[in-house]
Amino acid sequence: MKPLAKPVEELPREQLPHHEDPRCVPVRRLLQTVGSKWCSLVVAHLEYEPRRFSDLKRSIGGVTQKSLTATLRELEKDGLVNRVVTPSIPPRVDYSLTPLGRTLLVPLKALTNWAIENEAAVSSARERFERENGPD
Repeated sequence: MKPLAKPVEELPREQLPHHEDPRCVPVRRLLQTVGSKWCSLVVAHLEYEPRRFSDLKRSIGGVTQKSLTATLRELEKDGLVNRVVTPSIPPRVDYSLTPLGRTLLVPLKALTNWAIENEAAVSSARERFERENGPD
């Protein structure tokens, strides 16, 4: 599979990869994980220190055990989160960000800042859309 010769933002429109391009498959797969409902919150809660599962669940709030388990597994599979089991009764399991996971903090913080800065404009656009088109 041939990588892109230039960064995507420098390509002319007609050279942009389409969704069926094999180079897009890993991108879609990774974005599916990092764009999931709970990923950004899990990563944010792991920024400063390792956390236990129950601590994450309590501090995130609203996440089910099943969803948190699935999110942590996906993040671990992608090399973003490290899972350490300490033998004890009951076993202690701690989660922490890997060095690769730490690199995700920069774009997630940028996206968070963008959302905060643009929340009012997005809210206005949604209200205008609903007035013109009716609710979903």
